[in-house]
Amino acid sequence: MAQTLLLDRRTQDMVEGYVPEGELLVSLVRFFSIFADGTRLRLLSALAISEMCVTDLSRVLGINQTTVSHQLRFLKDAGMVQTQRQGKIIFYMLKNDIVNDVLLKGVEFLGY
Repeated sequence: MAQTLLLDRRTQDMVEGYVPEGELLVSLVRFFSIFADGTRLRLLSALAISEMCVTDLSRVLGINQTTVSHQLRFLKDAGMVQTQRQGKIIFYMLKNDIVNDVLLKGVEFLGY
């Protein structure tokens, strides 16, 4: 026996059009999974304040340089950070202010 939906057709169409599926769903899961790692969150938060090199990030956050470099490579591949070389030093910065907006919305949601 088929169940009858309590939603009107317009609302049902809106829900079906809004809920992500396929490649968009996969991309959103990948995007939000980046924020599920404490080290990456700390790096993104620091880079929201200032561009920095691996050495500075390592010292300020108390994370070894190998871990910082690995996570920055991950964040760069994900399109979250970009680099700028100044002589022998590579500086990292947020690629887009939207990344910081997501961080701030999370903090706001949690009531801090």
